Amino acid sequence: MQAWQDALSVAVTLPHDADRALLVGRVWVPGPGGGPTLVTVRDGQLLDIGGLAPTMPALLDRADAAQAVQAATGRTLGPLSDWLAETAAHGPDTAHRHLLAPNDLQVVKAAGVTFAASMVERVIEEQARGDTGRAEAVRRQVVAVVGDDL
Repeated sequence: MQAWQDALSVAVTLPHDADRALLVGRVWVPGPGGGPTLVTVRDGQLLDIGGLAPTMPALLDRADAAQAVQAATGRTLGPLSDWLAETAAHGPDTAHRHLLAPNDLQVVKAAGVTFAASMVERVIEEQARGDTGRAEAVRRQVVAVVGDDL
């Protein structure tokens, strides 16, 4: 196993207060009727809560999201430890069950070293609307005003 595969354990995956936390995520369930599914963690087990919402943004947009997850009933998908092991063994192979990134459709805003450069590029892309020539012209205008070292 690679080092990152060894690091996929319940102890290092869950927060130290997991027994008091309300945890939601997404998994890939293979086979007919499968696909990406919302889950919560209860007592080390993954519980399918896909019936609450089809996507993470739809769940998080609910005014009662926390209460709905706490009260949710659904099929138990098995121990998180098994899902971690299968994710490590098979990666994102759709023939095997595996964990997915928790965010699916919602926008994730960046912060840190590359934030300013990324923000400028998003503005350029928005202004250019897919026109690469226009994007280069906008980029030259931005560089003329703010320079090329953000």
